[in-house]
Amino acid sequence: MPERTPASHTAWYAISASEALSCLKSTPHGLDDSEAERRLTEHGPNQLRQEQSRPWWRRLFAQLNNLLIVILILAAIASLGLGHLLDAAAIFGVVTIIALIGFLQEGKAEQAMKSIRDMLSPQANVIRDGRRQVIPAERLVPGDIVIVESGDRVPADLRLVTAHRLRTEEAALTGESAAVDKDIAAVTEETELAERSSMAYAGTIVVQGNAQGLVVETGFHTEIGRISEMLRDVEKLKTPLLRQLDRAGRVLAMFILGAAVLTGIFGIVVHDYAPSAMFMASVGLAVAAIPEGLPAIVTIGLALGVQAMAKRNAIIRRLPAVETLGSISTIFTDKTGTLTRNEMTVQAIWLPEGEIRVEGVGFVPEGDFHWVGEAGAASTLVSADHPTLRHFLKVGVLCNDAELVEEEGHWHIHGDPTEGALVVAAAKTGLQASILRNDHSRHDAIPFESERRYMATLHEVDGKRRLVVKGAPDRLLEMCHKVRIGEKEMELDHAEWESRIHTLSSRGLRVLALAEKDGEAIEDLTDDHAEEGLVLLGLVGLLDPPRDEAIAAVKSCLAAGIRPVMVTGDHAITAQTIARQLGFVNSDLALTGKQIEAMSDAELEDNILKVDVFARAAPEHKLRLVKAMQAKGGVCAMTGDGVNDGPALKRADVGVAMGIQGTEAAKEAAEIVLADDNFATIVSAIEEGRKVYDNIRKTITFLLPTNGGQGLAILLAVLAGTQLPVTPLQALWVNMVVAITLGLALAFEKSEADLMRRAPRNPAAPLLDLFLLWRVTFVSILLLAGVFGIFSWILHGQGGGEEQARAGAVNMLVLGSAAYLINSRFLFNSTLSVAGIFGSRPVWIAIGLVMTLQLAWTYLPFMQVVFGSDSLSLVQWSMILAAATTLFLLVELEKWVLRNKNAHHMKASENIDHETKDGATKAS
Repeated sequence: MPERTPASHTAWYAISASEALSCLKSTPHGLDDSEAERRLTEHGPNQLRQEQSRPWWRRLFAQLNNLLIVILILAAIASLGLGHLLDAAAIFGVVTIIALIGFLQEGKAEQAMKSIRDMLSPQANVIRDGRRQVIPAERLVPGDIVIVESGDRVPADLRLVTAHRLRTEEAALTGESAAVDKDIAAVTEETELAERSSMAYAGTIVVQGNAQGLVVETGFHTEIGRISEMLRDVEKLKTPLLRQLDRAGRVLAMFILGAAVLTGIFGIVVHDYAPSAMFMASVGLAVAAIPEGLPAIVTIGLALGVQAMAKRNAIIRRLPAVETLGSISTIFTDKTGTLTRNEMTVQAIWLPEGEIRVEGVGFVPEGDFHWVGEAGAASTLVSADHPTLRHFLKVGVLCNDAELVEEEGHWHIHGDPTEGALVVAAAKTGLQASILRNDHSRHDAIPFESERRYMATLHEVDGKRRLVVKGAPDRLLEMCHKVRIGEKEMELDHAEWESRIHTLSSRGLRVLALAEKDGEAIEDLTDDHAEEGLVLLGLVGLLDPPRDEAIAAVKSCLAAGIRPVMVTGDHAITAQTIARQLGFVNSDLALTGKQIEAMSDAELEDNILKVDVFARAAPEHKLRLVKAMQAKGGVCAMTGDGVNDGPALKRADVGVAMGIQGTEAAKEAAEIVLADDNFATIVSAIEEGRKVYDNIRKTITFLLPTNGGQGLAILLAVLAGTQLPVTPLQALWVNMVVAITLGLALAFEKSEADLMRRAPRNPAAPLLDLFLLWRVTFVSILLLAGVFGIFSWILHGQGGGEEQARAGAVNMLVLGSAAYLINSRFLFNSTLSVAGIFGSRPVWIAIGLVMTLQLAWTYLPFMQVVFGSDSLSLVQWSMILAAATTLFLLVELEKWVLRNKNAHHMKASENIDHETKDGATKAS
């Protein structure tokens, strides 16, 4: 696609419409067809770059991109070359199962780019050669004149040339749901995206009025195209668990490979074994030591987390996100509709008699009115029949086009949400909009326009004409000379009312003023009638209130060591007000998009831990914030619902999109979609994520000793020059049976009581820390002792054959693992109790299942033939059971020693802290 000329960097919103036409060599009559074709060749079609998805076979083979799996494949190929068909088939079977599980769980490919492309309008009304015509939107070029009307999707970035009561909904770009007023006047070059009133942007919706606009940017040069390009360029980070598993896998693979090679060489050189026999011994060691079932168990554990979260309204799109939730330290969240109800509500009314506090939130017409007393004084209830209040609310309903409706028990506003808030406030006193409007018929109206900043309507009131006006408070103060107090009209004290406007604005409220005057002499309403001689009635302050459940969710986040951070396109004062109501820690500090732009990356990183509110934020700001937090070591979740959130959602460790209000592009860029758009659901998902990680950690700690015990047994047998206690095929059987039955049981463990009182997990901490490495080594040695002990006892003490001795060794491995499974329910706490031993039904179901499989493996003739085993006697089973019980008790003893040691260290640390504080006190 051709690159755009330097003119594409022009701040079109900051120059006049005539200058923009001149710059693009166009006229209000549009381009001619030949020039349009030439520009289409020069600039390319008005569409976004398309992303090619990976074919299914590439996704399938990507599952094999793991060093442990590669070693298994090589071992299978070598076994096949040496004629060990059964071993090769078994290894290939395991690899195939692992690859299929990963392939199926990966699901559908990334769809974010397609979702954004679908937001562009398919057709456009354009003026060419002075004639209006409809063309495919992809054929628009810079210089075209486009006509947009109410209900249209803007097809390209337009510099408005004419505009009549134009309002557009730009939530997809700015995240703010309120419609934006547009006009043709240029604004300053520093104006932020949300306030560029002279522009209409591609992908936004016209909700009122009509306009003609000059196409200034098309395709990926539009604002929505810029976001699309940012989304393409964002590097998706691996989750902490995947990074740790990759690292552990590489280390484990190299260690196992080195041990297998050295073992084979040792057997050939020292014991003069045949190379082919030593090769199969090395393969056996590798197969025994590699935890083949681990990827499947981790995948299944994550999938169980997905199911649990779905029941709590969090839909997981990518499995690893489940684990990452457990280490989240920061949640970047949008404000409108995420933390707030997205329902403008009257919070305060300021009449000449004083300020009134309005109760109730949202569009439900319920709530009382209270006079606000002096500081420390109790507020008093305002009667719903109070004449001044009632008249004020009546005016607010008459100068208004919104309607309040109830549908299936839910209240909705048809029309502008701000106007709807006035209708709801009136309904709280029993004033019904439909009845008022029928009783006071409207004769004429001046609709709201951004140039005049007010709306005026002419009504029949008590047999007389009355002009009522609603608008920006500073504008109405200019138009008023008196204020109504009861039935009297008094001189207006402008300074006093300006102070009241400032007081309401400082609370983050959007302020409107209402006024009226006698309209008997008015026939045809004009601006001149409305702009002089008005009588001020009062002020109203509105706010989109926070969700009740969001307040509780923020409290839960802080208790869990998780920091919520608001990132919004709204004004800083409004954002800070909501943040304070929600309980944010650093709500007194706020940075705007412009301040973020002025900072270097290093400066932003210095501020990212100090500020909880970021206002007037553009897409690139959100992305920078996420990167800055990650640079400080934070693990971030990013919530959002608009296209503008897409790049940050993708870059964040966990992107969380809103399922109801969210755009498809946001959902496709995110790992998690909230079915109820409820911030509190994120906290539930984090709790589930922490539980999943805990259970995966327990599972890994449980599985690795089984592999370690087998690998060490084979290694020791070769070094000692004795028979292998376990063959490669038997090792593969143990690995899969233990993993699929016993290992899976821990994935169903319930969360521990203090889960949401712990600090977030450090993502840099190794998956296998020193404690877990010790536990794995300790249990591996216990299993090794049990395997060699049983093998030698049956072979030499019982006079059994090799097949029976190996059957005993395999069953010792399995029963020892079953005993250790009960230990693994709690990594530190004791399981020497009824609840500890018998408290998990899945654990005992798994033990019962594995014992059934082992009895079949031990006694069924065809299994004996395939695996080279033999039947065991009751005495032999008793000895195996006694050895497994001993292992269980020894692990519990090790836990007891570690608990006492940790308690001693904690007590010593507390004593040092007390001594330090005492010393500091004396010194001071």
